[in-house]
Amino acid sequence: MATSGESNSENEKSVPTFPKQKAFNLGDVVTGSAKTLSDAEKAKLEEQNKRMVTPFQALKLEQEARKHWDLFYKRNENRFFKDRHWTTREFSELLSGEEVEPAGSDSSTPTLVKSTDCENGKTLLEIGCGVGNLIFPLIEDGHRDYFIYACDLSPRAVELVQKHNLYDERYMKAFACDITSEEVFETLPEGSLDIVTLVFVLSAIHPEKFLPTVTNIYRLLKPGGVVLFRDYGLYDMAQLRFKPGHKIAENFYMRQDGTRSYYFAESEVSDLFRKVGFTVVVNSYIHRRTINPKEGIDVPRIFVQGKFNKLETA
Repeated sequence: MATSGESNSENEKSVPTFPKQKAFNLGDVVTGSAKTLSDAEKAKLEEQNKRMVTPFQALKLEQEARKHWDLFYKRNENRFFKDRHWTTREFSELLSGEEVEPAGSDSSTPTLVKSTDCENGKTLLEIGCGVGNLIFPLIEDGHRDYFIYACDLSPRAVELVQKHNLYDERYMKAFACDITSEEVFETLPEGSLDIVTLVFVLSAIHPEKFLPTVTNIYRLLKPGGVVLFRDYGLYDMAQLRFKPGHKIAENFYMRQDGTRSYYFAESEVSDLFRKVGFTVVVNSYIHRRTINPKEGIDVPRIFVQGKFNKLETA
């Protein structure tokens, strides 16, 4: 019987390949191939199967997803996640007064051109805004030439965003919303957005709701709009660390605090967005080491990062 590592490897040989983006950090490895597991790592994944989350527990986690994220932000407020000052470096679409042209180029080096979109009502939505770790660094760095919408499943997170000293409804609006449902259309009309960011968000959603989530995003975007995506990659260090009793389904896990995390194969992300109607601009695994010599930290991480475009003719 093939192991999960072997079956994923076989599947990825037959899927189409897409342009890869350049490495942004020294030591990054950008690839279309999943990590090759050692025997010890395969054994860890097999061990996880010995005691799974029960169907009753899994249903309760889904029903109480909002409650668990509210409790998360009650405990941690704005102290847990670091500000994401890296986003404009890795997603040049976010740069103030500039845009990438052409959107479908397969070049790893974006060509930047001056934009006058601020006059034309350019709009951005951050899905899963948390306490504003992406949007407020954008504002601090002077990227204010578009109106920012920010939504989160947790009303408590949205409240923290609204209390931030940089929150100003002249150029932003934060609101609570379940992006897997039709709820978002109560605030935003279809075809109203230029950019949607989906950074470490889809992994927190039940896999059965991936398709409706991405469908909603497609509906929200204007023709020519783009999704900027990053999330946990298959066999990331965090996935391998889960003990028995935390696995809900294949590559889907429950954390100690009741929040959940999914680990994506690069090919399934491409397939998901293409199924809805997006074109893949770039999509890659990024293997990165988080190193802090002072604290003796050297952690290998795996992300999937991509850009997905809604065609002008859509």
